[in-house]
Amino acid sequence: MTDDLDAETLAFAHRMFDLARGGATEELAGYVDAGLPVDMTNEKGDTLLILAAYHAHPATVAALLARGADHARINDRGQTALAAAIFRKNTEAIRALLDAGADPDHGSPSAVETARFFDLPEMLAALGRS
Repeated sequence: MTDDLDAETLAFAHRMFDLARGGATEELAGYVDAGLPVDMTNEKGDTLLILAAYHAHPATVAALLARGADHARINDRGQTALAAAIFRKNTEAIRALLDAGADPDHGSPSAVETARFFDLPEMLAALGRS
């Protein structure tokens, strides 16, 4: 797909992913409100939501969810935004994702599997598991 995009478009897309990584909530939300696809993915299948969750930006996670981001999307490695938030031990992002309906058992590894693999009992508890 990237073969069809010109350099300017690719640079813009990279900038949007950088906004998600950096937690630039208001700026990113403005672009989404102006028509940027909220579920746009990079070359690894990471969505804006997955990147925001992985980089521990709960306000960005909440803003993307409020704009319809698909919490069930998985990247090319089978990971979800919820699993990313669990790995980063970000309870605010976890709560926002769970409140939006994210499934702790979705993905491979799932959020539950991630918490168990990394021996994160407090994250299992955040998922309502033990």
